[in-house]
Amino acid sequence: MPSELQKVDKTLRSIGLSSLADDGVKMLNRAAEDAVKTATPIFVSAIKNMSFKDVKNILMSNDDKAATTYLKTTTNQELYKEFNPVIKKSFDKVGADKTWKTIISKYNTMPFVKKVNPDLTDYVTQKALNGVFKMIAKKELDIRKNTASRTSDLLKKVFALQDKK
Repeated sequence: MPSELQKVDKTLRSIGLSSLADDGVKMLNRAAEDAVKTATPIFVSAIKNMSFKDVKNILMSNDDKAATTYLKTTTNQELYKEFNPVIKKSFDKVGADKTWKTIISKYNTMPFVKKVNPDLTDYVTQKALNGVFKMIAKKELDIRKNTASRTSDLLKKVFALQDKK
């Protein structure tokens, strides 16, 4: 949650509006989940368009996140363009925009608080992307370090070369 909304969340909970804050958080998470479903074709395209040099650099790199870095570099902008409208549509579908407007409006009427007006669609889009790349990095590290995680013949052959370096 953006720091501004963490303050909103904490304040609402402290005055007995926990259920309203819980609804807002739940809606943010659902919107991100909806968007992530659109990522697969973008990743497949990035992988199909890899050059031999890209593959070699990823495989022989000492960086345990080389593949993740490649995917982030080649897909982040396209994923953002894909995720953002899906998240907005999801917000509209479940009423998150209205819920957060209510939450922020209540918060902004409280005395002595700094007024907030965050772009929730952008925030959730960025967090969804960060989550996707965090999971990819975790899986990449596991495949590089744990031979049992190399579940296909291709992974076994490719990473056998890495093990020899």
